[in-house]
Amino acid sequence: MAADLEEKTDRYERLLAQALEEATITPPEGTPLGRSAAECQEMARSYLEDGRHFREQGDAVNALAAFSYGHAWLDAGARIGLFDVPTDGHLFTV
Repeated sequence: MAADLEEKTDRYERLLAQALEEATITPPEGTPLGRSAAECQEMARSYLEDGRHFREQGDAVNALAAFSYGHAWLDAGARIGLFDVPTDGHLFTV
């Protein structure tokens, strides 16, 4: 079971890191939606950093949770139009 957790944690970390690279903010900067998009992006980045910290501490469960939450911020933002994201592949559910 520990090997499954490690593999899943690795996969979700890669997924979040790649999703952050691919998602671009669509609303104009300085507008309410632009600020909301920037906040969603920052939350995703923070969860990526938190997940990496948890991994360094040997806490794969919380690392996986952090990576999952971070991706959820981006995916939700993409669904409501805050981010331009690729629609093919596995990064987003839009």
